[in-house]
Amino acid sequence: MKKIDKDGLLLCELQAKAFEESADCTDISSEIFIRRFMNSKVACLMDNGDFLQMNLQAKDVIERIEEEYGYSQYGSVKYAKDELYWIGYIYRYYSYTYEMSSVQVYKVVKPKELRGLFLPYHTMDPAQAIERILEAKNLIFDERAELQRQFEIFKRIREQ
Repeated sequence: MKKIDKDGLLLCELQAKAFEESADCTDISSEIFIRRFMNSKVACLMDNGDFLQMNLQAKDVIERIEEEYGYSQYGSVKYAKDELYWIGYIYRYYSYTYEMSSVQVYKVVKPKELRGLFLPYHTMDPAQAIERILEAKNLIFDERAELQRQFEIFKRIREQ
């Protein structure tokens, strides 16, 4: 697992803003936009770090998604802007720190599930929220950290 750094935080912020802007700038449902984004060339550029060499803003990202997939009015369910911001941030944070592609992350957790977790998890540190999501799914990607965590719990119990 990789520690979040300045570049990772910039990517998280940009993706979060693009997701948030999608509520106003697109005519497709939020879930369709997210699916398209997570499978897009732009997401690939973010995954491999090349995106930071470009000077693109959130609206530019949305334009690139529409160029790649074409204009559509498919779907009608729009998420709230704060939900979209958080979902975008969590997806990029997860992808960056676990060194997984956007497509892989999207396959693990879908937008509808993240939306349902927004209220209980949006005030948590992103790393902690992702850890809880993975625990609930019985997925552990950092086995050494998980063993260390379990050992610490065991030590606390023995000391009582």
